[in-house]
Amino acid sequence: MAEEATQRWKWTVAYDGATYEGWQSQPSGNTIQDALERALAEMNSMPTGIRVHGSGRTDAGVHADGQVCHVDTPARLHLDSQSWPRAMNARLPATVRILDAEPVSDAFHARFSVIRKTYRYQIFHGNILPPMLAKRAWRIHKHLDRNVLLQAARLLEGTHDFKAFAANRGPNCPPPRSTVRTIKRIEIVETPDNQWFLEFTADGFLYRMVRLLVGTMIKFAHGKLLENELKQLVYTPGPLKTSACAPAEGLYLSEVCYQGERVPK
Repeated sequence: MAEEATQRWKWTVAYDGATYEGWQSQPSGNTIQDALERALAEMNSMPTGIRVHGSGRTDAGVHADGQVCHVDTPARLHLDSQSWPRAMNARLPATVRILDAEPVSDAFHARFSVIRKTYRYQIFHGNILPPMLAKRAWRIHKHLDRNVLLQAARLLEGTHDFKAFAANRGPNCPPPRSTVRTIKRIEIVETPDNQWFLEFTADGFLYRMVRLLVGTMIKFAHGKLLENELKQLVYTPGPLKTSACAPAEGLYLSEVCYQGERVPK
C-alpha cells in the first residue's frame, strides 16, 4: 500500500513553561511537545503517532514566545495557514498557543535548518517581586550597574569556546561535538518599572548556556567575579566551569531564524 502523501508545516509556538517539564516529551506527558501531539491526536482523521519536531529543547520552567517546530500532516487535510492555529488552539491548554502556521518544503527542518536564535532573560530589580511576574522573572535586590553588565557582555560577544558555560546533560547524553559558538550580540535594556532584559543572539547555544551566561554576568556585576577570572572562562577554557546559573523562570526563547528570513543585525 502506498504511503500517504504529507505536507510539512512550520509552526511558531508560544508557551508559559512554568508548569511544564520542558519541551521534550517525557513519560509524565507534561511537556510542550506532549501537549502539541495530544492536540493533534484529538483531530478527526488524524493518524496516530505524528511527531512534532522542535527547533531545540527548553528546560522545565522556561518560556517561549517564538519557539518553532515542524510537523508532517496528511496532505488530504483541508487546513490552511489560518485554520491550523484555530484548530490546534481549540484543543491546547491556555498556556500553549500556535501563533503562526506556514507550509514549507520537506527540506525544512525546525532544528537542523536554524541559523540563529535569540533568548531573552527577564530580571526584576527590586525588593518585592510583583505577583504577575512570579515564575516569569528572576528577582535581584542588590545594586546592578548597567555599565558593568555591558562590560561583561562585550567580553562574551564573538566566537569563543563556551565550554565553561555548558552544563552536562547526564551520563546517557553524549557531549556536543563542539563547544564553539558565536554570540552575535548581547543587549541590555532597563525599563522604568525596574525590569531588566538581557537578550542573547547567537548561531546556537549549549545546554543551559544562556542561564550560565546570565548568572556569570550578575556575579561579575556584584563584584564576586573579577575581570581576569571572567576572561579566563571565555578565552582559555579548561576544566574550570562557571558555577553561577540563573533560575529557569526568567528565560524565554524569543526568536528562531532560518535562511532567507529576517535576522537581527
